[in-house]
Amino acid sequence: MWAVTDDTLYLRHFKRTLDVILSLTGMILGIPLAFLIALAIKLDSPGPVLFKQVRVGQGGKPFVFYKFRSMFVGAEGIKKEFLHLNEMDGPVFKLFDDPRITLVGRFLRKSSLDELPQLINVLRGDMSLVGPRPPVPEEVRLYEPWQMRRLAVKPGITCLWQVSGRSFIGFDEWMRLDIQYVRNRSFLLDLQILLRTIPAVLSGTGAY
Repeated sequence: MWAVTDDTLYLRHFKRTLDVILSLTGMILGIPLAFLIALAIKLDSPGPVLFKQVRVGQGGKPFVFYKFRSMFVGAEGIKKEFLHLNEMDGPVFKLFDDPRITLVGRFLRKSSLDELPQLINVLRGDMSLVGPRPPVPEEVRLYEPWQMRRLAVKPGITCLWQVSGRSFIGFDEWMRLDIQYVRNRSFLLDLQILLRTIPAVLSGTGAY
């Protein structure tokens, strides 16, 4: 059900190579910034610098997903207390003024800097630079059959949803954008998404 044929030279050979080169380069160049972010997180609230969570990857395979921690420790455990305030339709939970987010975390989310550790996931092969965002298992359990198609490829750090408004886009449209990417993957499409990611991140549109 999830199988997709990588029938271009780019998808079969070069996409993974670019992922490794660009993620490794980003990690090396980002060391000073990562150090400052880690220091800010530690000074802002007690707990680990990195947030780890199980996400669903290609073919429904689970993997450990990394982000800079943007919430208080134990925030996931009290998530159910805020479900009635969910501002996103579908199985995804998003809350603009989420009280679980720390002061530094709010800046990290707005600037998307909390996502830098996902370069580790790309280097490990769990993710790609470009692809549908990786969902949590409880979201996938509520997917309709047609939405499962987005799991046919590796999840990514950025995607069509990411550069098209993010949280301002409804869940079904988000899923359609992901499936559109799955069907039309190419070097040019990946390049277009990567280039559009820069202004999207700088503007902070839909980021929270």
